[in-house]
Amino acid sequence: MWLFFVGLLVACDSSQPKQAVGGAPVPMEFQAGEAKFTANCAACHGKQAAGTDHGPPLVHKIYEPNHHGDAAFQRAAANGVKAHHWEFGNMPKIEGATADDVDQIVKYVRWLQRQAGIQ
Repeated sequence: MWLFFVGLLVACDSSQPKQAVGGAPVPMEFQAGEAKFTANCAACHGKQAAGTDHGPPLVHKIYEPNHHGDAAFQRAAANGVKAHHWEFGNMPKIEGATADDVDQIVKYVRWLQRQAGIQ
């Protein structure tokens, strides 16, 4: 499974346009969400939501819209989440993230998921 995600990552080069999973440029409409994801989520969920040793990948079938809807992301950010799919421990609530911030983050994550064939 990790090989799949490692294969999707694209090297970051500040001289190139912003790239995401599969090499697609991040559309302007998702760049605010990308910035908010980087500021609030990437430390645990990784660059481009590919996961780290501190948190799971969000570009994963478990987080597809039919299993974890957008409201689940809102609840997770507002209240935290008790570990249930992974063994990374509980997720704390995200201090300072507004519902609008999370909405933008979710749109970015959903775009990343679509790029990876997760719908």
